[in-house]
Amino acid sequence: MSQGELTLRYGCNPHQSSARVFHASGKLPFEVLNGSPGYINLLDALNSWQLVRELKAVLNLPAAASFKHLSPAGAAVAVPLSDALKKAYFVNDLELSPLATAYARARGADRLSSFGDWIALSDEVDVSTAKLIGREVSDGIVAPGYAPEALEILKKKKGGNYVVLQMDETYKPAETEKREVFGVVLEQTINDKLITADLLQNVVSENKTVSSDAERDMLVATIALKYTQSNSICMALDGQVIGNGAGQQNRLACTDIAAGKAEAWYLRQHPDILGLQFKKGLKRPEKINAIEAYLRGDMSEQERGLWQVNFEVVPEPLSAEKRREWIDQLQGVVLSSDAFIPFRDNVDRAVKSGVGYVVETGGSLRDDDVIAAANEYGMVLVLTGVRLFHH
Repeated sequence: MSQGELTLRYGCNPHQSSARVFHASGKLPFEVLNGSPGYINLLDALNSWQLVRELKAVLNLPAAASFKHLSPAGAAVAVPLSDALKKAYFVNDLELSPLATAYARARGADRLSSFGDWIALSDEVDVSTAKLIGREVSDGIVAPGYAPEALEILKKKKGGNYVVLQMDETYKPAETEKREVFGVVLEQTINDKLITADLLQNVVSENKTVSSDAERDMLVATIALKYTQSNSICMALDGQVIGNGAGQQNRLACTDIAAGKAEAWYLRQHPDILGLQFKKGLKRPEKINAIEAYLRGDMSEQERGLWQVNFEVVPEPLSAEKRREWIDQLQGVVLSSDAFIPFRDNVDRAVKSGVGYVVETGGSLRDDDVIAAANEYGMVLVLTGVRLFHH
């Protein structure tokens, strides 16, 4: 049975000592199977669960999300991995189930941000997925169920304190939600707008060719946005988020962050990076940090000397020419925006990172400028008419 109320260790910060979670009906929609969830854990759990539930409902594929501080670092559905991605995601030594594949993709989008993540999974957790999670640094998980052996694997994480929540799949929230801020109560209708292919019919660009894969990626990016702190821009490819720019005050900054993450995701598949030779015994987080340091480039001789701790052979930095040559091969990326794109500069930035499809609300005074930019680059531009702010 689900608990009616839980006392939490503290709120957002340790000095906010009085904290609890409860439901107006007297029954929480989840059960704690292991560990003791915190305030932020539950905010991540309740948001991320909605994301994977919607991905599964719309695309009928196992779905996963890697959440940090109320936004997805990554989200994905179960699309088979290439050999390069298996190596880039550090899963080439594992046999992955479809659900494990979805989580490997979600985790692999931005591995630095996913360090210590909250995991959400749409399906019952199997042994394959539990083994993958078992070797990653993570704070907790929410899923609709767990195979007995999988649950035992997860219970061993963090010295037995890993938080495991089981969500009631039948739970539906009330039609209105409330939030109290500074003693003032705000109330609104819940955002129950389902993101489906019906929203993608208004193609306003000259190029109107949308493949089934592109449509899938449009839905992945747009559903991820629905549960990302605004303003936000999300980029997706191959059934997964590859860059998420969240919580910025201007949309171009969101685009730049998302595009930078997408480029880094693609660069991690560069043969020079896949061929890096690490010192024996180097742990996975240390390898990830070493790769990120290598990607930053332009390191001083002193900093490069520190690489000897990580690499058997100290690599030469990846040149700007090699980076650009590789990134120029990135094509067919979807960019989705949680509101209208106000200026064409967002499109001008996006095309440098392989964007071929843009999904946005529309309704800007400069819609014609944005459409003209899309046409200039041969992009597909879709106007949904639906804003997806999330705060």
